[in-house]
Amino acid sequence: MTDLTLQDIAREMKAIDFGMLSTRSESGRISARPMSNNGDVAFDGDCYFFSYEDTRKVADIRQAPGVSLTFSGAPSLFGKPGIFVAVQGDAVLSKDKTEFQQHWVDGLDRWFPDGIETEGLILIKVVGSRVDYWDGNANGTIEIAR
Repeated sequence: MTDLTLQDIAREMKAIDFGMLSTRSESGRISARPMSNNGDVAFDGDCYFFSYEDTRKVADIRQAPGVSLTFSGAPSLFGKPGIFVAVQGDAVLSKDKTEFQQHWVDGLDRWFPDGIETEGLILIKVVGSRVDYWDGNANGTIEIAR
């Protein structure tokens, strides 16, 4: 078994556009929805997502910032399964347009037509604390020291 590093995981995650963001609602129920990471995965375990502020996921994060992300990569041409990644961490919300600019990528205007000036735009930064992975050969856990 080969142990993967956080840098290996980040490189894999850059190739996976959509993952599931799970939050805990005020009632305690878990809710998950697809989110695009836009290839914006830092080598330190952080992931960034844009959203509208008036969504249930943002309300969930405000009352309970602990979240999880799950990603599944495509299988290889040789039949090896794609990588599965689960990230646990805390979500931080930002309305800072400088941060918007740093994480904005082409194609986001599909959802946010006025770019970083879109009314109600918010950035969700998931600060990862633990990553679990499995790729058919290797599996493991990486605790992210902060």
